Amino acid sequence: MEKMIEITLVRGLAARSKREKATVRSLGLRKPGQKVIRKADPCTLGMVRKVAHLVQVREVGEVES
Repeated sequence: MEKMIEITLVRGLAARSKREKATVRSLGLRKPGQKVIRKADPCTLGMVRKVAHLVQVREVGEVES
């Protein structure tokens, strides 16, 4: 069973560093208000931590692998 998280971009990317924009883009987010569902693995959680001031995260449950 793998935990899944829903990531929502709540702030725009104007005036953000290239690094922050690239991190948000690699999470699959482009526009404010957009949501994606990802596995809660260490890589994804690390990216979310780096842009925590731009995104909102909530746990959506577990999926069988």
